[in-house]
Amino acid sequence: MAVVANQHRSHTVIDDSTTPVTVFTGFLGAGKTTAILNILKRVNPEYNIVLLKNEFGDAETDSALVRESHVQVTEMTNGCLCCVLVGQMKRALEEMKEKFHPDRIIIETSGSAFPAPIAWQIREMESSGFHLDAILTVIDCVNFCGYEDTSYTARLQAQYTDLILLNKWENISERQLDLVVDHVNDLNTDTPKVKINADTGVDPEVIFGLDTNLFSLAERESTASEVSRSHHSQEIDLIEVVRKWSGDPAQLISSADFIDLLKHLPSEDVYRVKGLVRLSDAVADEADTPAATPPAADASASGLLYIVNHAFGRYTFTPLTVNAHQHEGVLARLTVMGNGLRMYLPKVQKAIEASDDEISCHWAH
Repeated sequence: MAVVANQHRSHTVIDDSTTPVTVFTGFLGAGKTTAILNILKRVNPEYNIVLLKNEFGDAETDSALVRESHVQVTEMTNGCLCCVLVGQMKRALEEMKEKFHPDRIIIETSGSAFPAPIAWQIREMESSGFHLDAILTVIDCVNFCGYEDTSYTARLQAQYTDLILLNKWENISERQLDLVVDHVNDLNTDTPKVKINADTGVDPEVIFGLDTNLFSLAERESTASEVSRSHHSQEIDLIEVVRKWSGDPAQLISSADFIDLLKHLPSEDVYRVKGLVRLSDAVADEADTPAATPPAADASASGLLYIVNHAFGRYTFTPLTVNAHQHEGVLARLTVMGNGLRMYLPKVQKAIEASDDEISCHWAH
């Protein structure tokens, strides 16, 4: 596959010390991380891109997946960049610029983030050498028509963007795709829509150098009313599981029980399950690929630590190899997101054998 050799400089950036910033938004499970990883594969390796990720909950799942591709990544967890973490984002960007000297920074927001406050923060940092280049929204073509009606944030993400990236379109019929595009056009007719190729992603030439005009500082007051600091608690139920491992093989989570849990979580209610889980046996992805086993001196005794990524009924397991020693005491660190999760709490708790004090819940209202 050919890589892109140029520097993707934004037209308005004339100072080499200025770092363009591309922001990826999209609802929970839309496929933002995979889209970004595929883009990185097409960029010249000498073009230094650094990723800032905002993870929902405490399970740094997507960041771990990115590190498996040996990409520099900084994560911000337990909050949202568009509200409670926006001040911390400024410090994170400054530290990334000083430490990694990136040619470009990509920000991947959490699935419930409205991009306006993020854009304003970057625009305020122009004098510090940052330039907001583009805001991109990834649309999950399989599930968008389902969560569009229930998520105010998902609608805002589709409305306020420079480019709409249609993901997972290969998994639906042509008629279904037409319906999805119709729904998106009802929210945003004028913004270009581009299909993401499942294997090769999107050409960086299409998404870099867009020089967005969205969210100027002058229009902040008129747009700020769209942002609600409580939007997460209004839209999303959250179950978080944290279990520590003592080293006892008897503690290991049953691979069969855990996969059975994932298979029976309905996609209309459970949007995401992601995190780290130490299983008793090697497992395969939903697509029945051969089970991948990470290197381990004694897998039967230590179990197998996986990054689990479940989105709207589909799941993958990735063996954790990068910085695995930092997670030696982890038995399970999982975040479950969706609507109406109270009824699924007993199933989650049973499959992971978690006690009440190892689970915390936040219910939408």
